[in-house]
Amino acid sequence: MPELEAIAGELASRLKARGATLAIAESSAGGLISAALLAVPGASAFFLGGAVVYTRQSRRVLLDIPDAALDGMRPATEPYALLLARTVRARFGAVWGLAETGATGPTGNRCSNGGRRRVSRAGSWRGGRGGDRRSACRAHPPAHLR
Repeated sequence: MPELEAIAGELASRLKARGATLAIAESSAGGLISAALLAVPGASAFFLGGAVVYTRQSRRVLLDIPDAALDGMRPATEPYALLLARTVRARFGAVWGLAETGATGPTGNRCSNGGRRRVSRAGSWRGGRGGDRRSACRAHPPAHLR
């Protein structure tokens, strides 16, 4: 956990320095990413909330992502992680959305082989030197939220 705490501390410092906010959707991490960030003093300045989206039901209930939004997409893939990141960002009104998904156990699950994890982010830095803007994804919300 010390390595995760160090990463969380660095991310928290960057978010606070820029006045940016973050929302998280986690799957196989089961809330560990959120827990590490919330352990940082002053987390309320940047952490808006999150969801553990471990099942189809939790995806529907917590993020309101309909099954139709996943047409042609499988969980534990980069497109799925990006969908989660964009959705959690839009639902919380955060500057950044961060999503983790995977089948991290040794045997995997019905959708993916074991030992896989995908992480995606959605958002953009505003400001910075000379008004520089580096986008991580388009600012448009996912189709199911329009």
